[in-house]
Amino acid sequence: MTSEGSDLLAPLDLAFWSIDSPEHPMHLGALGVFDGAAPSTAAHAADLLAARAAAVPGLRMRIRRVLLPFGGAERQPAPDFDPLDHVRVAAPARDLQAAAGALMQRPLDRDRPPWEAHVLPAADGASFAVLFKFHHALADGLRALTLAAAVMDPVELPPRREPPPAVDRPWWRALDPRRLPGAVAGGVRATVADVGQVLDIGTSVARAGWGVRSCDALTSCATGTRRTAGAVLDLDDVHRVRKSTGGTVNDVLIAVVAGALRRWLDERGDSSEGVEPRALVPVSRRRPRTAQPQGNRLSGYLVRLPVADPDPLARLGAVRAAMDRNKEAGPGRGAGAVALLADHVPPLGHRVGGPAFAHAARLLFDVLVTSVPLPSLGLRLAGCPLTEVYPFAPLARGQALAVAVSTYRGRVHYGLVADAAAVPDLDLLARCAHAELAALVVACEDTRRGSPGDARRAGGDRSGLVPGPRPT
Repeated sequence: MTSEGSDLLAPLDLAFWSIDSPEHPMHLGALGVFDGAAPSTAAHAADLLAARAAAVPGLRMRIRRVLLPFGGAERQPAPDFDPLDHVRVAAPARDLQAAAGALMQRPLDRDRPPWEAHVLPAADGASFAVLFKFHHALADGLRALTLAAAVMDPVELPPRREPPPAVDRPWWRALDPRRLPGAVAGGVRATVADVGQVLDIGTSVARAGWGVRSCDALTSCATGTRRTAGAVLDLDDVHRVRKSTGGTVNDVLIAVVAGALRRWLDERGDSSEGVEPRALVPVSRRRPRTAQPQGNRLSGYLVRLPVADPDPLARLGAVRAAMDRNKEAGPGRGAGAVALLADHVPPLGHRVGGPAFAHAARLLFDVLVTSVPLPSLGLRLAGCPLTEVYPFAPLARGQALAVAVSTYRGRVHYGLVADAAAVPDLDLLARCAHAELAALVVACEDTRRGSPGDARRAGGDRSGLVPGPRPT
């Protein structure tokens, strides 16, 4: 039972809304850095964001409970929506990532449309950043990108191709008695398939926890505090590695995470021996022009990160093989598809069981590694070009680290979110990402020249970090 202009939350959206808490807010974010022209540019950018937000329908939607179905909730237009409640200008910051971490720690107001935009003037008086925060029940990564782009400066887009006109079929075709046996049989097959999928995912989840050794930094008790960091890598280097080894760009980006974790553990004095943390890699199941484009449509792949392996090329090979196995099985099977189970839980179950479900994340995976696509077009705000953009994934209860990756205009941006108490040295992990990609490039070059021993030494060298650009 929804009101006019409203729509019910999809099961996965309702799950995100139900497990949200002040200590562990389920919002995602993105920190965009802009080259400004004058000290007044940040205030002007905030004025533009507020003015444009008023015209974006998706930013006016709040979330409210409904009577039917029991335990359900809906998005509905907020009658008292005021963009000034959501767009704020912070004090000048010397460290934009430190400021972003403090803001990511704060929960969103659940009585208002659950999003915020914080304009962060840089200490240099000209450049500035904007931290967008969206609750995962309001938008997934693709939807959040659409909403954020709607308040940027207008860009010239290619003309949109109109879909073919729908075929007008008589309503009585649905009542054709000859179709009834097939419809009944199809319904039975769908029910059996659903039960089989639930059993398959449940069994895979149970098996995924066998023989796994993570590290204390990823599994220690979380405090709800937040710290963020970022690393910028050269996309050409990533392509160079991919062309040399095969696979996909995403395989290389995940392997960089595995190698960075190994280097980070060794640099901080922990042991990486035998460590194989489980990474959940979300997979979008969104289809264009669906009835509810703002709803989360996610599955995922579960990958054991080969942190213990000293060879960077072997780590990449292991990641590629694991991803190939996941793709062959498809996003509807395996432990990573646990998000699909939300469709089989009634709304009341999400509301009542939300706190219990929130504790289950650490039992399913150790770290989230997600990719957020960005447009290749150069974005601007108040005439200032967007030069860096760091996506931030939600950090669930019991999780100490989440990694999000985006490519933008020839560079790869890693956005790291961590529990500030569990991972106080997040900047070190960001520097280790630079070191790992550099080691992969060296290993590929050595292999091409026929020097596999040098490649192994590049991966096993733990005496120091390979020089690279400092993280932002």
